[in-house]
Amino acid sequence: MTIQRIAVLGGGAWGTALALTCARAGREVTVWEHDAINAESLEKKRESRFLPGVRLDPAIKVVRDLAETARADVMLLVVPAQTLRSVCTALAEVLSRSIPLVACAKGIEHGTHKFMTEIIAECTPKAIPAILSGPSFAADVARGLPTAVTIAAADTTIARDLAPAFNSGTFRPYHSTDMRGVELGGAIKNVLAIAAGIVTGRGLGASALAAMTTRGFAELVRFGQAFGAKTETMMGLSGLGDLILTCSTPQSRNFSCGVALGKGEKPDTAGHGKLAEGIFTAPVLLEMAREKNIDMPISTAVAAILAEELSVDEAIESLLTRPLKSEH
Repeated sequence: MTIQRIAVLGGGAWGTALALTCARAGREVTVWEHDAINAESLEKKRESRFLPGVRLDPAIKVVRDLAETARADVMLLVVPAQTLRSVCTALAEVLSRSIPLVACAKGIEHGTHKFMTEIIAECTPKAIPAILSGPSFAADVARGLPTAVTIAAADTTIARDLAPAFNSGTFRPYHSTDMRGVELGGAIKNVLAIAAGIVTGRGLGASALAAMTTRGFAELVRFGQAFGAKTETMMGLSGLGDLILTCSTPQSRNFSCGVALGKGEKPDTAGHGKLAEGIFTAPVLLEMAREKNIDMPISTAVAAILAEELSVDEAIESLLTRPLKSEH
C-alpha cells in the first residue's frame, strides 16, 4: 500500500500534533476541522486554539468540507470517542473506496459498549478499521520530542504499511494486529489515571500511588483478557506504557481531574472544562465488567466517586478494607 496523502479529522491538540508528525514524515497532510472558530485559527494564525504556541507546517492544508478529505490514502480520526459515530456516518457518504480509517480516540461508546474500531466498521463499511494509541502527549509530539506508539490493524500487511507512513524519526510507531488490546489499554488507563490523580490530590503519598498503579494494571489485564486482548499487548506501549504516563503527571487531563477530585472538588467541575475521557468511560467500563464478572475494585471506586455515590474518603476506605488475598 502506498501512503502519501493523509487526512487528519480534528484540529484539536492531538490532531494538530499528528498532522505535524505526518508532515515531518514527508506526507501531504490535510486537516479537517468542524469547529468554525478553531478552523479560522488554524487557517489564519496557523495554530490550534487547543495547542497555542505550536505553528502548523505551511504545507498543511486546512479544510471545512469533509468531502475534500476523501482523496487521502489514510484518514486519522482525531475526534472525541463519543462523537466518532457521527463523524464516521458522515464519512460514509463521501468515501468511495477502501482506505484505512485510524481511530485516535481513547474510549468506549456509551450505550452500545462498542470500541472505536467497531464503530468504524459499522458506520463506514468501505473502510479498513485501525487504531493508534500509546504513551503520548500532544505537546511533546507536536514539538518533535521522542515518542513511541502502537498502530494496529487486523491485517498484518496493512499494519506494517501504516507504521512507516507516520514515522517522522522522533515519532516511532510499532505495528500490531491486536486491535482490541491496543484500544482497550487506551480506554481503561484514562479511568485509572483519575484514580492516580485522586491519590495525589489527597496527599496519600508515593507508595500509595505505586500500589494503585500496579493494582490498576492488574485490572487492565483482567479486563483485556476477558475481551480477547493479548497479554503482551497489555504489557506494551498502549497498555502499561500509556498507564505509566497518564498516572504520573498533571499533563494528563484525566490525572488532573483526579487531583481536583482528591482536593475536594465536585465531579461536575473537576475537569475544569477540559475533556477527560475517563469520566465518560468509567460507567461504561463498569457495565461491561459486570457483564463478564470481572473484578475491578479501583475502577468501581472511581465510577462511584464520579457518580457521587461515594465520597473520596469512603472510596479509599472501601479499597483498604477489602479482604486480603493472594496477589496473583
